[in-house]
Amino acid sequence: MHSIEELINDKDPGWTLVKEWIDSAKNKVEILPVDTNRAKDALYKSQVTTRSPMGSIVYMTGGLLVDSGWIRILGSGSDKLNRSLPEWNKGKTFQDYGQPIPYLLIADDAIGGIFVLNGGGLGSDLGKVYYLAPDNLEYEPLEITYTEFLNFCFNKNLDEFYKEYRWSNWKKDVVKLKGDQVFSFFPYLWMEQGKDINKVSKKEIPIEENYKLILEFRNQLGFDTEK
Repeated sequence: MHSIEELINDKDPGWTLVKEWIDSAKNKVEILPVDTNRAKDALYKSQVTTRSPMGSIVYMTGGLLVDSGWIRILGSGSDKLNRSLPEWNKGKTFQDYGQPIPYLLIADDAIGGIFVLNGGGLGSDLGKVYYLAPDNLEYEPLEITYTEFLNFCFNKNLDEFYKEYRWSNWKKDVVKLKGDQVFSFFPYLWMEQGKDINKVSKKEIPIEENYKLILEFRNQLGFDTEK
């Protein structure tokens, strides 16, 4: 594993660009405060350089909240988003730090959807982002890189992307949602009876529980259980 000194790039930091993107974003982006020690630990465990957008977000932020917290982009963790990128992935996409990573959980949303960066375990399109969708439990290829994913979060019409899954007063509800929670719906969104978001019941559950449920449902429904 590379040392923290090798990973910190002061001459050409990626954060300069990322901050410019955030400042000009169409969607509301909240930069969560960073704890220096926590950031160094997360960067070392992530083994990404701060020259990259991902490394700069891990090192310079506690994470990013997009659109009132509807999307949570993982950084080094903070009070509002108490999960770092490497800690959240440990035990899910890899067992020990420094191991090859078949895919990486990079962000998630309030309805339990998960954004995943392909490290080779999801197909031949290495470095592209997938969306593990709560309405069909499938890994949907978005055909964008991590950098393009940031642009998607910052500037995409998210109302359009989530048009079937934003209920009438979603903003008021999402603001109260903790960064380690998601909304769980019943009937589930992938069920025929769960297709109308305004007619299902919802409750806050830990995101850890939600992730396990998704994998369990995928297994029960005969999806590839390795993913």
